[in-house]
Amino acid sequence: MFTSTLLAAATAPLEWSPVVGLTMILANIVAIAFGKSTIKYPSAEPGLPSANFFGGFGLPALLATTAFGHVLGVGTILGLHYLGRI
Repeated sequence: MFTSTLLAAATAPLEWSPVVGLTMILANIVAIAFGKSTIKYPSAEPGLPSANFFGGFGLPALLATTAFGHVLGVGTILGLHYLGRI
């Protein structure tokens, strides 16, 4: 009985589309811009090869901003899907 309740509450699956990809890219850009202005030591060790290509970020800052960008992107994508915009 509990399984049928869960199945009834399930929503339609979200298919990947270019809009979903673009939304994730934009969320990561926003997160990197936010991290660039707020991280106290963005160039902490270990460094990245060609650090100027990565905006002067070290590995910890790059991982932190992209992880935050993915969380932000998933929330945005799921929210837009729930609202029927995607």
